[in-house]
Amino acid sequence: MTGEETRRPRGWVSLYVASFLLMVSAAVVLVLAARDLFRSLTPLWVSVSLSAAAIIAAVIGVVLPRKR
Repeated sequence: MTGEETRRPRGWVSLYVASFLLMVSAAVVLVLAARDLFRSLTPLWVSVSLSAAAIIAAVIGVVLPRKR
């Protein structure tokens, strides 16, 4: 690879941090849902939604090129 063919760096640390925080939030909501013995499925669905958002944020963080 020559100097002319430099590739832009990939990955956004801010999106990785957001993804991590979403996963922690999903875990907290899942623990709350388990503590209530699943009387309501709403906390479980909130946890699923937060997990999905974390996965999407992580994928976007990998796919988008980083700003210089």
